[in-house]
Amino acid sequence: MIRVAVLDADKCRPKRCNRVCHRFCPMVRSRVEAIRFENDKPVIVESLCTGCGICVKKCPFKAISIVNLPDELEKECSHRFGPNTFKLFRLPTPSPQTVLGLLGQNGIGKTTTLKILSGEVKPNLGNYENPPDWNEIIQNYRGSTLQEYFQKMSGGKLKIAHKPQHVDKIPKAVSGNVGELLEKVDERKVLNTVAEKLKLKQLWSRPLEVLSGGELQRVAVAAVVCREADVYFFDEPSSYLDVKQRLEVAKIIRSLKNEQKIVIVAEHDLAIIDYLSDQVCIFYGEPGVYGIVSSVHSVRTGINIYLQGYIPDENVRFRKEPIIFHEKPPAQSFEAGETLLKWELIEKTYEGFKLVANSGEVKKGEIIGILGPNGIGKTTFVKILAGIEETDDKRKF
Repeated sequence: MIRVAVLDADKCRPKRCNRVCHRFCPMVRSRVEAIRFENDKPVIVESLCTGCGICVKKCPFKAISIVNLPDELEKECSHRFGPNTFKLFRLPTPSPQTVLGLLGQNGIGKTTTLKILSGEVKPNLGNYENPPDWNEIIQNYRGSTLQEYFQKMSGGKLKIAHKPQHVDKIPKAVSGNVGELLEKVDERKVLNTVAEKLKLKQLWSRPLEVLSGGELQRVAVAAVVCREADVYFFDEPSSYLDVKQRLEVAKIIRSLKNEQKIVIVAEHDLAIIDYLSDQVCIFYGEPGVYGIVSSVHSVRTGINIYLQGYIPDENVRFRKEPIIFHEKPPAQSFEAGETLLKWELIEKTYEGFKLVANSGEVKKGEIIGILGPNGIGKTTFVKILAGIEETDDKRKF
């Protein structure tokens, strides 16, 4: 069995816990340095750790995770950032004229995989102390599609376009108006078509820093699609978008495969990944500790495997219970409680936008949904009711 010990450095507080992991470790008490401290932070030596789990239970901040994995997986390690950090096993196999979907929970290695395949992170095959060179990496993946892929990448023969996960950070890295920036990257000469489908024309003269999350997402997708590349990566392209916008983005991304492009998408929305992908890879493991990439499956089979929590071809169960969608039972009638909030006609005017909300009230025990497309005033309405914004007539709740 191989042992993976991970320390969450953000949670670890040695000065506040009196180093209980070190004090209670049976190996340390036996004078075997399974846990040592460097720069006031514990380092767990996996080769000396017995996996007893005492340090995991004793840590008051839940900063330590230790898991045992089959020995066979050690040969399939793709990357590890350092000692006691997340460990990724295997990589998906990209194919031209195919949209490959990556499906799995947060912290399981999807973004790390995209960074490796896009060239932002060089895979070290788990050897972070003496990282391998490209020849060793290519040799490790010999006989697979990844061998040719990494050969092209190492020789600079692979052009890549990557849409990052956190689009809210884009204004910090890039400045300028939407139209100017998109025109600079329009290498495929498809900007007019893409801008029309994603409704970007009304944002043309706006600077990036004033855009909402949904607007930034559409601009980021458009910028990547307009570039000329061999491989396109999209990390969570549907976040911040409403249903209609998600479908339009999915159509545009899917159109890339008609030009013999490799397209890889990391996504959480099952409906979008079903609509968008030709094939699916399941990511499973323990978030923040380790992630394993499954073999490629058809979309329907892959989504059903994810819902069931069991991979038949690997004989692996990665979730105790399947995810089952139940038909919602009829809501039980109840007597409404006291009125918590009541408002008359609300009007709020900004430059180029005006919100008008009719009178209403919220009673104790009620759950009220606010439905509408992006940019229609939902957030403004909630801010007014929460007392963050005031109405045109200077009312504040």
